[in-house]
Amino acid sequence: MQKVLIITYYWPPAGGPGVQRWLKFVKYLRDFNVEPIVYVPENPNYPITDPSFLEDIPADLKVYKQPIVEPYRWAGSLFGKKTKRISSGIIRSENQSLTEGLLLWIRGNFFIPDARKFWVKPSVRFLAELLQKENIKTMVTTGPPHSVHLIGLGLCQQLDLRWVADFRDPWTSIGYHKKLKLTKASQRRHKQLEHTVLNDADAIVVTSGTTKKEFEALTKVPITVITNGYDGDISQETARDTKFTISHIGSLLSGRNPKNLWKVLAELAAEHPEFKSALQLQLIGVVSADVLESIRDAGLEGCTSVIGYVSHQEALAYQQGSQVLLLVEIDTGETKGIIPGKLFEYMAAKRPILGLGPKDWEVGDIIGQTNAGATFGYSADSDLKSLLLKWFQRYRQNGLEVSSKGIEAYSRRELTKKLATELLWA
Repeated sequence: MQKVLIITYYWPPAGGPGVQRWLKFVKYLRDFNVEPIVYVPENPNYPITDPSFLEDIPADLKVYKQPIVEPYRWAGSLFGKKTKRISSGIIRSENQSLTEGLLLWIRGNFFIPDARKFWVKPSVRFLAELLQKENIKTMVTTGPPHSVHLIGLGLCQQLDLRWVADFRDPWTSIGYHKKLKLTKASQRRHKQLEHTVLNDADAIVVTSGTTKKEFEALTKVPITVITNGYDGDISQETARDTKFTISHIGSLLSGRNPKNLWKVLAELAAEHPEFKSALQLQLIGVVSADVLESIRDAGLEGCTSVIGYVSHQEALAYQQGSQVLLLVEIDTGETKGIIPGKLFEYMAAKRPILGLGPKDWEVGDIIGQTNAGATFGYSADSDLKSLLLKWFQRYRQNGLEVSSKGIEAYSRRELTKKLATELLWA
């Protein structure tokens, strides 16, 4: 087998979507003649953890670790929950305190490209020896955090390697980038680093066609789209909820606040007593105060359940038990290429998906092609209301199902097969 070094910050017991992409690739790479060797931080400061992911690590996998200096840990001891919110990606756009504003300014201008920058130089020193010792000629870096790509950059400046840079999210065009209170000098520095990584890598992997198009304007390096996906072992049946449960799994941040949906649900509840008695809005994961306030303002607090973060296996059970699965993205052109990883697990759960997001959202194309549900813009009203009422009527007749098609192309194993073609070289 060909050895490949995978450099990643997120690794079990980290929780959330960031860890799953390469954990699942590693799970299947040996099926395609690739021997993965993983490099991760020894003492990371993960905002959420999920020990259940440890079960997916192959028993004989080589995992190398080195210490990392974590500024978020220092800040957390001083500022507590505010630091944890920022490290989790929850940046409030309204009612932001002076402390939060200061933390964001420091994060954006003193830690470029991100707060894991202090892991770069020690990792380059350690891995330069390891790569030669293990006779590894191919490496993968995956970000964010994009400082991981700087490790790859440093190693390529010293050794003759094939470098594949994987972008789970964009760099300077991602939504939260503008909220970091960057100076013009800091903005230029981010752009310079992004340009260097994109042009020094031998191959680039992205998760959406939009990101591919964006990067093609910045580099001539070959770019391949490999989305996230669902694992093949999540097909267990869970009993459906007796309530008309609309569930959102994952972080529901301030920018992802579909007030039109809350309004439509409130109208349906007022117009149809049976809808009101059956409705259950279920939020599983981190939910911002702004979103909860909007739900209360709409009068939906009594039928809303906020469950908080659960393990991945529990999240899968909630998905399969729900009547409708809610997928929300920030309403801006910059997010039209963001395809949340949970979309694919939603499709595997075979429950109707209700998507709300920006115009020309790539998610809408995928949901349409697979017949997995429907997507709307943030201003949708009558069409959204009609669909929800239609789904509710089918639910009352025990007929709320979807006849999805072609979702097998998004299985983790099939996606790993595609990835292997990028990693195997003479």
